Amino acid sequence: MSSTNKKMTVQTPSVGADGEQPTTNIINSITPELEEINSKDRKDRLILLGHKLNQESSKNFLPTINLDELFESVYRSKPAIVENLIYPGTYILAGAPKVGKSFLVAQLAYHIATGQRLWDYEVKQSTVLYLALEDDHHRLQKRMNRMFGVDGTTDLYFAITAKKLGEGLEDQLEEFINLHPDTRLIIIDTLQKIRQGNGDSYSYANDYECVGNLKKFADQKEICLLIVHHTRKQQASDKFDMISGTTGILGCADGAFVLQKERRTDSSATLDIVGRYQCDQKLYLIRNQEKLLWDLDHTETELWKYPPDPIVLKIAEFITADNPKWNGNASELVEILKLDIAPNALTKKLNIGAGTLENDYGIRYESSRNHDGRRINFELISSEA
Repeated sequence: MSSTNKKMTVQTPSVGADGEQPTTNIINSITPELEEINSKDRKDRLILLGHKLNQESSKNFLPTINLDELFESVYRSKPAIVENLIYPGTYILAGAPKVGKSFLVAQLAYHIATGQRLWDYEVKQSTVLYLALEDDHHRLQKRMNRMFGVDGTTDLYFAITAKKLGEGLEDQLEEFINLHPDTRLIIIDTLQKIRQGNGDSYSYANDYECVGNLKKFADQKEICLLIVHHTRKQQASDKFDMISGTTGILGCADGAFVLQKERRTDSSATLDIVGRYQCDQKLYLIRNQEKLLWDLDHTETELWKYPPDPIVLKIAEFITADNPKWNGNASELVEILKLDIAPNALTKKLNIGAGTLENDYGIRYESSRNHDGRRINFELISSEA
């Protein structure tokens, strides 16, 4: 076969907001056979292909994606671990010493490992690793018994020693995840125990790099790293300005929690929450003195919820256990669902709503292009979503 008859494929840049990757790769297949290069469109595509190849060979090439390409791509969404509270990424839980941080993260760990609802929040059951680096096994045993009795679980693991970040910690965590692939949450208690160097050498750059390395690991493994840290003694109008260290810690993290009491002897506390994937919140907690659990008393405001997308709802009614799969083009789908929308606009809407379809309705959506045009595929992967 001559070189002019070979097929060349060019993949669109897999660049997404917050580093997310597309669930499907959009491939433009170009067959530059001479007899087929008759239309202006095909010639333009070949010119564009040559231009892109020349660009990418440059040492100064800057990968970009235009808005049309952005809407034409399908990106993976980040399903919640605790709905509206904890998502994959890197989070800081800060508070004064002995305020009850370790009890709070133990409570989170137990509820996630057992799949039990936490306060008013839905929980996705998964394996949890808790690096309790300021504790010993005897203290952990007594704490967990006081909080939850002797109802154990094989999905909650503890470690009281670990290597430092950059000195083998990442390899230890990766090996644990390889052995327990359903791990969704790793708690590090505390940040100071896994940092290199000493407090005198910390700076914005150092703080940002430290949390950035943890975030890179969490994003690659699609898990949540919840890092316990301390607050300063000085009060601040913005609770998150009280996180010990520079603003590089919060600046690089995906979110943060600040647990605070007005007086050390109080049985009540506030939990301020900020993050990329959840609404800003303020929870008022009450300490159960018998079990030392944190109970939710009330929230400052109701959570804002996205209004349901009518197109997503139509798809959820269309793809059911009786009709678990569908494949076709956008024009056919517009006609079947009787939608008042242009086919190309429908495809973009579906690309944007892919995460909601999968996470909320258990419907996997994929879009691909072949010689007949763009094809849409739906498949019901879970009837319990």
